[in-house]
Amino acid sequence: MLLRPVLCAVLALLVSAASFAAPDALPAPVSAALDRAKVPRDAVVAMVQEVGSAHPRLVWQVDQPVNPASLMKLLTTYSALELLGPAWTWATPVWLQGTLRDGVLDGNLVIKGTGDPKLVLERLWLLLRRVQQLGVREIRGDIVLDRSDFKVPEQNPADFDGEALRPYNVRADALMLNYKAVVFTFTPDAARAIATISTDPPLAGVRVDTSVPLTAGACDDWRGSLRADFSDPLRLRFAGSYAASCAEKTWATAYADPERYNARALLGMWKEIGGRIGGTVRDGVAPSTPPTFESPSPALAEVVRDINKYSNNVMAQQLFLTLGLTQRNAGTPEAAREVIRQWSREQLGAASASLVVDNGSGLSRESRVSAQLLTRLLLAAWASPVMPELIASLPIQGIDGTLGPRRAAPRGPTSSGDDAAGVLGPSFPRSRATLVRAHLKTGSLRDAAGIAGYVLANSGRRYVVVAIANHPNANSARPAFDALVQWAANDAAITAAASAADPRN
Repeated sequence: MLLRPVLCAVLALLVSAASFAAPDALPAPVSAALDRAKVPRDAVVAMVQEVGSAHPRLVWQVDQPVNPASLMKLLTTYSALELLGPAWTWATPVWLQGTLRDGVLDGNLVIKGTGDPKLVLERLWLLLRRVQQLGVREIRGDIVLDRSDFKVPEQNPADFDGEALRPYNVRADALMLNYKAVVFTFTPDAARAIATISTDPPLAGVRVDTSVPLTAGACDDWRGSLRADFSDPLRLRFAGSYAASCAEKTWATAYADPERYNARALLGMWKEIGGRIGGTVRDGVAPSTPPTFESPSPALAEVVRDINKYSNNVMAQQLFLTLGLTQRNAGTPEAAREVIRQWSREQLGAASASLVVDNGSGLSRESRVSAQLLTRLLLAAWASPVMPELIASLPIQGIDGTLGPRRAAPRGPTSSGDDAAGVLGPSFPRSRATLVRAHLKTGSLRDAAGIAGYVLANSGRRYVVVAIANHPNANSARPAFDALVQWAANDAAITAAASAADPRN
């Protein structure tokens, strides 16, 4: 009769040694994956803690400041949900300045940017359509753009990684139209042996090739095969060819002359819907009088979902500066940094001491957080009224966003952050049960990679899981992150063994 309890106790100890490990030691599957990736253990920080528990299940270098890459978006989005509320919206005011008679506005059309991250093509079209619904067919004056709400230092878009035309390198702007991106769509036309090229938005004064020759063969490096030349902002060329096997594809790039993008896009769209203008599109100052109408953005909860699901850096930086504008009356990086630092001190306590905030998106070599800080943030979020909105914004393991079964399709003309490293979904088995067990934000830079979020374990417990690697091989550590997630999810065996070892059973 004594044999069963003894065997069960031994089994419990073995399972604990193999799976639980010591709270301050990495689990064996994680260590083995790091060895295969040639990532030393001291280049990794990690923490696992059950929601609602005061005791962590795993701590590994949790106080060490590291570059979080796009995990920094968790601070930006959660603090924004707390400070602004999930239903908060941006409003883009518009003035018809002058007299309107017989479809002619004898004056200016004025548009003031307030930081809206989702003033994309569809909404820009609706804004201009609203102007026409008010009776304006011709503007005798100018279209005046007020971009004064944000004050962002000048920068070369190639400064971060040398990729000036990557959409994620676009600088923040109070009037951010369509992420300042140009989207080309390539459609094979076998009958004419060409692929037609359509361009959105139409850019006034810019000529774009309308077709390229169609070729046979595999659809491999189709972008490279196009031999694009965007060096002249007024002439966008494609000197190569397009494989018929590619079917229809889209390609989003940043415009080579970002300071002129708004003017060219607005003028191009105004003319495309039949509008006429006597003047130009220029920067200026909006009047102090009430606007003729306002264009509201989607709710913050929807914006946060796009930021985190698709790791959109441009949207994250727009939200970051909005925090400075709304909480400090200054749309500057300095004001936004202070907002997040103060919020972090008040909400997350001593763990925020090592926090270094740069631009709120994680597209930075300077940002620093600790695993303990991110763990405390996620634990606090679980108890917050905005918990549903934050969790719903995180990619679902194997299903969507940056953790989809294949590389996630961009949301709109730009998805970024993790795109810089080409993040794929984790590699552990994709059973239906596994797919829905984890909501995880991902992060990737050249030498930083990580995950942070929530894992629903087999026992029904929910864990916060955070893991970050800072190393030249950091992105090869993703199987180790997968192993850590699986380790957290596999706590049912430990629970069962402990229960069996209990002499009361």
